[in-house]
Amino acid sequence: MNRNQVLPQVELSADPHALRKVDLCAYQAYQGHGFLSIQGLPRLAEEASTVGAGDGFRWKLKTHFEASPGAEPRQIMDLELNGQIHLICQRCLKDCLIELSERRRFVLVGSEDEADAFPIEDDQQEPLVVSQHFDILETMEDEILLSLPLIPKHPDGVCEAHTSSFWAGASESETPEKPENPFNVLKSMKKNS
Repeated sequence: MNRNQVLPQVELSADPHALRKVDLCAYQAYQGHGFLSIQGLPRLAEEASTVGAGDGFRWKLKTHFEASPGAEPRQIMDLELNGQIHLICQRCLKDCLIELSERRRFVLVGSEDEADAFPIEDDQQEPLVVSQHFDILETMEDEILLSLPLIPKHPDGVCEAHTSSFWAGASESETPEKPENPFNVLKSMKKNS
């Protein structure tokens, strides 16, 4: 690729279906933005407890080529995701609004071997294997799923811990006893010998 060559700038469609097959192997730059509804992301929809009117994610994507010493220029993809989803709070077991704002930078590579050779210590960007029919929508959904908290909770002080209905109303005499230590049997055997 000639360093003085001006690359065509391709505007990505905001239609989610158009994002399923994008030729990221072509020597051209891409940019685009749009909104993804929770219903349009099936794996994310499975995680949602409810779907509110404003739930979903705004996305912004831009690619460019960056000089690489002693090699062909590398294609870089910057991805921004901002939005919200309702999940079940693991403290009170009620709906909890989770807001996410993520920025990711990927170095676009053509094979798994190139991805494996990418330096692990580079935590600012990660390799992404692309193709002529690359599914950008799936990558966006992956990044949202990876950004979800492992244990979603309301902020401290907003909710109280859920009391299990299994033990609710049980008197102190009905609460389970602490199980006997199995080593107590060995201890009594040793005393008797």
